[in-house]
Amino acid sequence: MEISLRHNPSFAVARVFLAPNEPMKVQSGAMMAHSNGIQVDAKMEGGLMAGLKRSMLAGESLFITTMTAPPQGGWVDVAGTLPGDIMPLEIQPNRPFFITRGCWIANSHAVVTDSRWGGASNFFGGEGGFGLQASGQGLVLLSVYGALDVIDLQPGEQVVIDSGHVVAYDLGTRFQLRQAARGQVWKTLKSGEGFVFDFYGPGRIFLQTRNPSALEQYIRAAAPSSS
Repeated sequence: MEISLRHNPSFAVARVFLAPNEPMKVQSGAMMAHSNGIQVDAKMEGGLMAGLKRSMLAGESLFITTMTAPPQGGWVDVAGTLPGDIMPLEIQPNRPFFITRGCWIANSHAVVTDSRWGGASNFFGGEGGFGLQASGQGLVLLSVYGALDVIDLQPGEQVVIDSGHVVAYDLGTRFQLRQAARGQVWKTLKSGEGFVFDFYGPGRIFLQTRNPSALEQYIRAAAPSSS
């Protein structure tokens, strides 16, 4: 599985080159085009309960599409829903990553994704709650709203990140979630900020320069109200 990006960073498309008979997993609706002979099969990974858990908790599709190259190999183009970049993330057996809901679009067949609690509550803005844990070995393609940013924390180093801008993080990284204004809900609401992550190094965090929740709030505020 090899990746070639184009139209990035604003409207990225990833072309995934597959070896002969090589399969890959794709989020439902993420496929833009593919070469002739690609076999497409959609099913619920792990059965009904696993599919429901993935859909209801992690915000992903109930069905996962497996696309398999023919004997001569082939390619698949995938893209995210929101405008922005695409990030190839390498997964190693000893280094799983947490992926924020809505960011996963595809992965190589040897990578396993499963719903996981990410440290926050979906009752508070829908940010940082359940997402996906990516483990195994191979590549994961993540959709980024806006441009991609990366922070590598050194041992003992700390950073504060708005929960809506977090795309993925090393599960070996220590973190806690809190209100933006410590212990003061009213100040948090007045500041316009919701919840933030305190990350402690060592570890790697991937960010997006735009916040999908902020876009949702903007659209709701701008939409005309029904009378």
